[in-house]
Amino acid sequence: MKRRVQAAWLLTLAFALAPATCGAASAPASRANDAAVALAAPPPTRTDNVRETMHGVEIVDPYRWLEDQQAPETRSWIEAQNRYTESLLADRPSLPEIRTRLAGLMRSDRMSVPRVRGGQYFFTEQRADQDLAQICRRTSPTAALEVLVDPLPMSPDHTTSVGLVAVSHDGKRMVYNVRRGGTDEVELRVRDVETGRDLPDTLGYGLYGSVSLTRDGDGLFYARRDRETGGRILFHRMGTPVAQDVEVFGKGYGKDIWVNASVSEDGRHVLYSADHGWGRSEVFVGGIAADSPIVPLVTDIDAHFNCTLVGDQLLIHTDWKAPRYRLMVADLADPAPAAWREVIPEGKDVLQDVTVIGGRIYATYLYDVATEIRTFSVSGKPQGTVPLPGLGAAGVSGEVDGAEAFISFTSFTTPPIVFRDDVKTGKRDVWSKSGFDVDPERFTVSQVWYTSKDGTRVPMFLVYKKGLTPDGNRPVLLYGYGGFNVAMTPSFRASAVIFAEHGGVYALANIRGGSEFGEAWHRAGMLENKQNVFDDFIAAADWLVANHWTSPSRLAIQGGSNGGLLVGAALTQRPDLYRAVLCQFPDLDMVRYYQFKNNNPPALLEYGNASDPAQFKYLVKYSPYQNVKDGTPYPAVMLTSGDADTRVPPLQARKMTARLQAATSSGRPVLLRYDTRAGHAGGRPLAKVIDDTAGEMAFLFWQLGMEGDAKTAASH
Repeated sequence: MKRRVQAAWLLTLAFALAPATCGAASAPASRANDAAVALAAPPPTRTDNVRETMHGVEIVDPYRWLEDQQAPETRSWIEAQNRYTESLLADRPSLPEIRTRLAGLMRSDRMSVPRVRGGQYFFTEQRADQDLAQICRRTSPTAALEVLVDPLPMSPDHTTSVGLVAVSHDGKRMVYNVRRGGTDEVELRVRDVETGRDLPDTLGYGLYGSVSLTRDGDGLFYARRDRETGGRILFHRMGTPVAQDVEVFGKGYGKDIWVNASVSEDGRHVLYSADHGWGRSEVFVGGIAADSPIVPLVTDIDAHFNCTLVGDQLLIHTDWKAPRYRLMVADLADPAPAAWREVIPEGKDVLQDVTVIGGRIYATYLYDVATEIRTFSVSGKPQGTVPLPGLGAAGVSGEVDGAEAFISFTSFTTPPIVFRDDVKTGKRDVWSKSGFDVDPERFTVSQVWYTSKDGTRVPMFLVYKKGLTPDGNRPVLLYGYGGFNVAMTPSFRASAVIFAEHGGVYALANIRGGSEFGEAWHRAGMLENKQNVFDDFIAAADWLVANHWTSPSRLAIQGGSNGGLLVGAALTQRPDLYRAVLCQFPDLDMVRYYQFKNNNPPALLEYGNASDPAQFKYLVKYSPYQNVKDGTPYPAVMLTSGDADTRVPPLQARKMTARLQAATSSGRPVLLRYDTRAGHAGGRPLAKVIDDTAGEMAFLFWQLGMEGDAKTAASH
């Protein structure tokens, strides 16, 4: 039983997975305070000052023209901004060392958690010398690796990637996607595994949710989404024209509803779900035939239901009357909620996920934001805890009738590792281990708690080199997300390792809006409560200063997507608190967000819709773009986005760049890195990821005084 598709879909990656060990350690505050030394002025941007009145409030937009992505003037402006950014970053003294270190560490063999089908193991693998991951299989745990799909020849610039989507029960057919650049839209293809050839059953380029093969592999249930009309579940019979696919579920739902379908392991049923944004979900069940009647199981309860079928029993992972989740079970013969039985009750820790493997329940918990995996019998009797290497983030996967469980683990300073556990004996082997050159023993990972503006206690992880003590002047990088029910767990982060190796501190604040402490924690950071998220983040920065870890002149913040909104609000509400900001693929114009073409409609149920007068009131109050003030000494800012972002409209980063460049009085740079191929879903080969990450880190080293001795820093 997996987390909802849309939560994973929204979550943006932070820095690429790579540490570095170049450059100096700490630097005097005077270095970080060194004012911008004769920086070239940014490219000029004309203003058009479009005026409109919304709910009685006049809104002035000076850069509305930059919303037109294909206009020649916009394209020229983007090119000028990229040249300006490159001119300031290309000669940073730390850049060559960082790039070399990243390349040496990131080019390591990496393998995903496998899917076991028909006694075969299907997974992705990216070798040290490759820009992209391939889809592979092994016919046994120790058999030689066989490449099934290689994306490298698909595009000369290696921006076309592939992903493993589904495999038939007998392992003979495989569904995979092809993604061109970083768009969310993909093409779905079906491959005959034995012949190595694609079948004619190709689903065209579009937005897809769940994809589930029938047990015999001859049929396919898939969710196809449309930004304007919403999602629908369709059924495709192999060998028939896609134009004849039958719509089986979703009629009547609007664009704010996410629909998904999954075929039960025994192949007898199809489980359907409809998630109403982030508030509640509905569950239905039908037969395997496309024209089978679909019976509602849950339709009118204001809660989340993540379900799976095991035989004729429905396992229900829910926060209904249990904000930190519990596990219940229902018989399909009598599925009414009144007949449900509780198997695992709600506890003090969040029950994050539930997976059934080989007659055993694997329950994944968040204990103060770190993962614990506990096992239970199918009746709910505790059977123990799965051993993990330490404090970190872990997951478990396997087949309902399988004999092996795959345990993935990572921590801030431990690269991803996958274990293969025998369900009956507990015997453990290493399936795969990333070869990044990091020694976890060199670092300290601690968790602190601080108090936010309204008195809420919030946890924060700190990562630093062993023996480091607060001196009021450490360079610090503070990261946050705070939204969409996504928990920010202690997984491996290049930024954490890089900062720690340079004598700095990496901080991850587990602010409200995520799922770290259940649905109540999420709802305390959405809609009219969104300001709590910003208050939590600002309070984290204040705590780091008050507890003598750093000072505003040596503090940087970073966030992407919803986290880009976070740092955008933080820098406009407290510009005095930070020296540098990395704002990646951000949401920033929350007033016009509902009017943008690629605005991810369900996100409006998280943020609010400014067309509603009540929601407009709080959106206009914090929307970063509308709250930039002329003559303010803003921090140095690097914004990143790209044409291929079809989830968060890139026009927001363009407009915010222009607005900050015109408004700031600090003399510090406001830069835009804009990629015509990259987007939320990637679109960058490994070589490009290394270059981009090196540029981001060089920007931070420059602004935080981490480039070398004072003379070198002052001369740049």
